[in-house]
Amino acid sequence: MLRARARRVRKGPDGTMTASDEFTVLTSRFRTELLAHCYRMIGSADDAEDLVQETYLRAWRSFEGFEGRASLRTWLYQIATNVCLTAIPRISRRPLPSGLGAPGDHPAAALPAQAPEVPWLQPLPDVLFGAEPADPAAIAVSREGMRLAFIAALQYLPARPRAVLILRDVLAWPAAEVAELLGSTTTAVNSALRRARAQLARAMPAADEVAEPAEPARRALLDRYAAAFQEADVTALAELLREDVVMEMPPHLVWFAGRADVTRFLATHILTAPGRLLMTPTAANGQPAMAVYELDPDGTYHWHALQVLTVTPAGIARIVAFLDPGPVRRFGLPQIQASVRSGSAL
Repeated sequence: MLRARARRVRKGPDGTMTASDEFTVLTSRFRTELLAHCYRMIGSADDAEDLVQETYLRAWRSFEGFEGRASLRTWLYQIATNVCLTAIPRISRRPLPSGLGAPGDHPAAALPAQAPEVPWLQPLPDVLFGAEPADPAAIAVSREGMRLAFIAALQYLPARPRAVLILRDVLAWPAAEVAELLGSTTTAVNSALRRARAQLARAMPAADEVAEPAEPARRALLDRYAAAFQEADVTALAELLREDVVMEMPPHLVWFAGRADVTRFLATHILTAPGRLLMTPTAANGQPAMAVYELDPDGTYHWHALQVLTVTPAGIARIVAFLDPGPVRRFGLPQIQASVRSGSAL
């Protein structure tokens, strides 16, 4: 039916929908989920946007030949997956600092030079991968499939097993459909899935495989966290952190593990004076996040970092502070804030 409809469209003055209009109407609603799919595959928000563009370009060129044997959504996912599989060999794996070495043991020492040459994992704002579904179970699955630790762990999988795991475990595709998409067999898909799950379990930090606290407790914890940073209250902050908390700050290679080292690092380098920082709540990768602004001598707050937080019932388990300027554009955040705001956490 879609094929016939595509062939009927003509350009002309009679009001008939053009092929371009037809294609846009039928495919545009899948763009956000295809962006999330490409992002899971490669760990880069910027590259994911480019790969979605390539997906739509290939789909447009092939649209007249689409026969409707599979759904339009399945067809687009097949194109997007193949685009990603082609791109992965020429795109470096995107890690977090904790994936490249042991934690630092001198939190009060001067930070070593940054490593901008490393293609770091990038955060993705929640608004870019679509509104959450209404079903609570679906919300949980959606968030788990976008968490930073999960995306980072995926980067350790070879390209095709990575695709298999995403399609089977995140998108819940039947093995037969995955096999058809990849030009493989169901047996091969199931075997690849078992290997991918085992490798993912080795790469995935246990501390990040957790449920978040109930919403009122989560909101209260985030409000207290923002206040502790803004007031430079290290004691109050320490009460919110788990004993095994991890903090990493790409593009710095160094990272710290354990409440004592994390709080000592923050007290030495970050929480040096009340009012120095301004925290604005946002959301990334299905997790709470904070846009961090630093006070300049001119009295305004300038962009400093984006913190993505792993929040558990026992406290904050992980802080990933992205220091590059990319989130300013990607998250639609201002570069400058004029004054302190005590905004409510998410």
